[in-house]
Amino acid sequence: MTIAESTEISPSEAVGREPGTAGAPDECAELLPQTRRALLHRLAVGQAEGRAPSMTGAVVRGGRAVWTGARGSVGGEVPHGDVQYRIGSLTKTFVAVLVLRLRDEGLLRLSDPVGAHLADTPVPDAPIAQLLCHSAGLAAEPRGPWWERTAGELRPEPADLFDERPQRHPAGRRHHYSNVGYALLGALVERLRGGLPWGEVLRREVLEPLGMSRTTLSPERPYANGWAVHPWADALLPEPAADTGLMGPAGQLWSTLQDLCRWAAFLLRGDGRVLGAASLAELRTPAVPPESGAWDAGYGLGVQLLRREGRLLVGHHGSMPGFLAALWADVEEDVAAVVLTNCTSGPAAGAVATDLTGIVIAHEPRIPEPWRPLPGPLDPELLALTGPWYWGANPHALRLRAERGLELTPLSGTGRASRFRAERDGTWTGLDGYYAGETLRVGRDRDGVVSHLDLGTFVFTREPYGPSAPVPGGVDPDGWRV
Repeated sequence: MTIAESTEISPSEAVGREPGTAGAPDECAELLPQTRRALLHRLAVGQAEGRAPSMTGAVVRGGRAVWTGARGSVGGEVPHGDVQYRIGSLTKTFVAVLVLRLRDEGLLRLSDPVGAHLADTPVPDAPIAQLLCHSAGLAAEPRGPWWERTAGELRPEPADLFDERPQRHPAGRRHHYSNVGYALLGALVERLRGGLPWGEVLRREVLEPLGMSRTTLSPERPYANGWAVHPWADALLPEPAADTGLMGPAGQLWSTLQDLCRWAAFLLRGDGRVLGAASLAELRTPAVPPESGAWDAGYGLGVQLLRREGRLLVGHHGSMPGFLAALWADVEEDVAAVVLTNCTSGPAAGAVATDLTGIVIAHEPRIPEPWRPLPGPLDPELLALTGPWYWGANPHALRLRAERGLELTPLSGTGRASRFRAERDGTWTGLDGYYAGETLRVGRDRDGVVSHLDLGTFVFTREPYGPSAPVPGGVDPDGWRV
């Protein structure tokens, strides 16, 4: 087999950026030689140890593809960035964006039962949000023969996807991955788009705006053939590439390294033509976040979540007969990696992708954006709210952020931190942590002077348990003592 490092995607090609923004300065658009070698080494080890006919990989940083590599061959040649591979369950990330677009247009609510919009489904009460995050308790796979290797004509209607027991677990009780759930979401998209096939909706609303012309439902040349590798001999067996019909939204798409770099940049930085920033952040948020304790893996609204060495990665694995794929993005570090291979099993595509991001972060940490003052004019009343506040005797600091946002952080090492979005009625809404979704209000005395902050009934005052502070339950009249 041929081995090579390819550079089909120019490092200077912008593959994702919010329209109308200049982006960060490109001090280090090109990776250092030692970084590039480390990336190629990791890809080469993944291909060799996984015994993959071919493996391609790429790294996206700052909205740009900064490195691509390839090992093995497709049709006797080194695979380049425009060769299609089947991407399996990465398809689900695209379907989730389509559903959130429908929500943002007011055509559905995530709390709606799917049966409110989609008739003749055996699970009409399953909430759309639970379908997105695999918590509706549905069966993992459709009934009948192995759907990934058989024609979709075997299951022509949504009811044909389910056996006599469509739910395996009580709804909302646990995460249970369901390919069938995404088949329903694809049918939902078609119903609310007037019967237009979900693949056509995807092309018009997502792929064309992002310039992803090589992402398709069926393979278009040049593309890689899918192979199974014999477990005890270096021999290959062709895998089928069936049109899975109604199950297509669970894993039908074919794509290229170049196109998936654009998708990775979208997941990192967004694009207002496709999905608003708030909805993209919602997509990347754990659907049922743990209140406390450590966790290594979770699921958002259509994306998988991983914690690796203190970093949060968002993305997805993908597999279909003859193919494995992985895309992982670190939003905080603004770096992502894509790995594609044409092998049913063996290569650790996901591990290679997470390692590629880790190599770049370790070798070349992100250069932070230059500090700049807030754009004016500065509201003196907002500025007066900043500084120390006390919840009981626990000190916190309130800071003013962009767009009249606020950030509350504990100063004692214990306490609850949160960022807050300004609302039109003069309140703020918590964005993360314990106070996510809670309302922050400014309290005033009879003279209209700011006296306290009310955060979901918790009162923050300018001094710890001041004698005249409006603390629920009152303050001991004798005050502090020694």
